[in-house]
Amino acid sequence: MSASETAQKVVTRFAPSPTGYLHIGGARTALFNFLFARHHGGQYLVRIEDTDKKRSTPEAIEAIHDGLDWLGLLGDEEPVFQSQRAGRHAEVAQQLLDKGAAYKCYLTSEELTARREAAQAAKKPFRLNSEWRDCQPGPEQEGQPFVVRLKTPNEGESVIEDMVQGRISVKNDEIDDFILLRSDGTPTYMLAVVVDDHDMGVTHILRGDDHLNNAFRQLPLIKAMGWPEPTYGHVPLIHGADGAKLSKRHGALGVDAYRDEMGLLPEAVFNYLLRLGWGHGDEEIISRTRAIELFDAGGIGKSPSRFDTKKLLNLNGHYIREADNARLAELVAAEAGASSDEDKALLTRAMPELKARARDLHELAAGATFLFKSRPLQMEEKAAGLLDDEARKNLALAHAALSDVPRWEIEDVESAIREVADQAELKLGKLAQPLRAALTGSNTSPGIFDVLALLGREESLARIADQMRNAE
Repeated sequence: MSASETAQKVVTRFAPSPTGYLHIGGARTALFNFLFARHHGGQYLVRIEDTDKKRSTPEAIEAIHDGLDWLGLLGDEEPVFQSQRAGRHAEVAQQLLDKGAAYKCYLTSEELTARREAAQAAKKPFRLNSEWRDCQPGPEQEGQPFVVRLKTPNEGESVIEDMVQGRISVKNDEIDDFILLRSDGTPTYMLAVVVDDHDMGVTHILRGDDHLNNAFRQLPLIKAMGWPEPTYGHVPLIHGADGAKLSKRHGALGVDAYRDEMGLLPEAVFNYLLRLGWGHGDEEIISRTRAIELFDAGGIGKSPSRFDTKKLLNLNGHYIREADNARLAELVAAEAGASSDEDKALLTRAMPELKARARDLHELAAGATFLFKSRPLQMEEKAAGLLDDEARKNLALAHAALSDVPRWEIEDVESAIREVADQAELKLGKLAQPLRAALTGSNTSPGIFDVLALLGREESLARIADQMRNAE
């Protein structure tokens, strides 16, 4: 940013349309605006662009709010709802009419269609040249429907010094006299966005580069009102791993799906989205505090970033290993089967071992279910295959040795099991695997000595004895 830009208070905004969930691209846009504002000591706002009454729903608004809340990206003030500002939008349209910067256009839909089809037949781009641009309506137009159009410049060019894309110019004769107010008096997106950005004091706009054309349509409107021009930054869109535009098959789900269906932590998604199109050297693991310290538009790449689910899961595994044990226990308690405070305390104690193996919360919960299973355990197929007659005899040896352990501490149970293996001339694995099956009903678990210590003497011996009896 230049010195003049840093002298003004930075205000950014995230402006989703509530026609569905908060998708991952929108979440990244919110994140970039949040970080840009925080880095420059400014303000980050949220505006709900809910003017599409048929598609905007309370459920979608709630989903967007929940997603932003989960990621810690709610605005610094209560959100602005665009639908509540139609009167202000119409007021600006009237001001533009009064100063001759806009006009009432009485062209009918049939006339517009005919002109568009004629341009297509001539294989020319369609640009509306309305005769009403410089024509005053007469008595015959009284009561006839009209739209309000902006008088865009016909000569010269418009230039944007984009924070991401650099200098971009478009010839003004390529920009239509677009509609500000529809024939029913409702404002268009283009008018509403410009008015709301101005009234909210927005100084910097970071958004997807699919909005770049909109910027060149919005500039003439801003200039016609004599308002300060915001600084734009148009960010390349997210693509799938195959280079195609991101879709559901690539993992373009709602933020709620990353939380609920994929079992991800918000700090992992935050970190992943940050690195999805922005970078600072070789740093991969970046905390929120560090991100605020580092983030600026100069780090945003000019090429589309590629969404990689495997990388996201690996990053989530890192954050699970770093997370507070009690917090993780609370997050997975219901899925793991921990219902009481005592169960949750046990789950918390087990977390150092459990979280070392998990990449998401569902894996974490699945790894913990053995702690809360009721006897006799239901054996998974692979676990049942480990419990042949020889294995059950070895279980009996382990049971006898463990029954004599004076203190049920991890060092003591490990010593007893190793001694059994030595005396029976068994490799430790030949004893540990059937023990794991008997204790957990699975062929995978934390280390067998940790399992014994976590389950405790009474439960461990009872589970082993259940499988010994099954051999009788």
